[in-house]
Amino acid sequence: MNDGSGNGWLVGGAVIVIFAALMSALLIVALYPWLERYALARPNARSSHRTPTPQGGGIAVIAATLGAVGVALAIFALGASPDLNLPKIVAAVLIMTCLGAIDDIRPLPAGLRLILQALVVASVIYTLPDQLRVVPLLPWWTERLLLLIGGLWFVNLVNFMDGIDWMTVAEVIPITATLTALGIAGALPSYGTVLALALGGAMIGFAYFNRPTAKVFLGDVGSLPIGLILGWLLLLVAGGGHLVAAIVMPLYYLADATITLFRRLIRREPFWEGHRTHFYQRATDKGFATMAVVVRVFAVNIGLGVLAVMSVIVPGRPSEIAALTVGAILVAWLLLAFERGRT
Repeated sequence: MNDGSGNGWLVGGAVIVIFAALMSALLIVALYPWLERYALARPNARSSHRTPTPQGGGIAVIAATLGAVGVALAIFALGASPDLNLPKIVAAVLIMTCLGAIDDIRPLPAGLRLILQALVVASVIYTLPDQLRVVPLLPWWTERLLLLIGGLWFVNLVNFMDGIDWMTVAEVIPITATLTALGIAGALPSYGTVLALALGGAMIGFAYFNRPTAKVFLGDVGSLPIGLILGWLLLLVAGGGHLVAAIVMPLYYLADATITLFRRLIRREPFWEGHRTHFYQRATDKGFATMAVVVRVFAVNIGLGVLAVMSVIVPGRPSEIAALTVGAILVAWLLLAFERGRT
């Protein structure tokens, strides 16, 4: 896989995806009785589900992701590189997974939860090479502080948006597919590409059990580390000189969650508490079926992925401006459609 050939990535990537998908599915089957007994999410006024459903499927997703990465390191000799970035992010992912598991079992106070997450994100930012810059015009410390805030927001972003069946599937699979394409194009290091392939495969294995009506949810044990992984991969893309691509890929998630957050702040609502005011949640309340919502999100994310790839393979300011403009139009169309609801 590290020979740079398309055939190498095709074969190696398929092995990673299939292994991760099978491992994720088998782990969910094995863990299901335990999750059903000890990690049952009961519906409340803010829930989209109507019956008690096991949560914690993210344990299988993260285990399969890291397991597939380990297999790739062993088989494809990616560990021959002296770069230690991958072990560092794996350690941070494991810590974030533990925090999510604790929060699923016994919810932590919002302040303590945010502090612990910030410490994990800060450790990842601290280990970045000094020469990695996203916006070189900014002072180094200012940029690092903004990366910390952005990383913390992205970790919680996936958690906030994981509110209906298949929503996270409809986000993660297109993004990891796009990251893989960027890796093949040389815009993402090989170890990042392998991690993207592994996460995408693990989500495919999870998707069967999370399809509407879901038999299992991710839980914080899955959504928090997934947010950390995606945020780190997008940072690698941005640090490689492709900031526009890194912004365009998750643009729908960023827009829905950020606009919703500001709406809640303006209304002086407790934004740290659960709610049902995201655009996609309001759409289900206004007549959209769950599948109708996630299919639209998936389609828009595919479009955003194509735009991100085009901004990389067709270098230059015009292509970047075009990608941002068309991406913003796509996302605005989807948000407005959700806001209007079914007529």
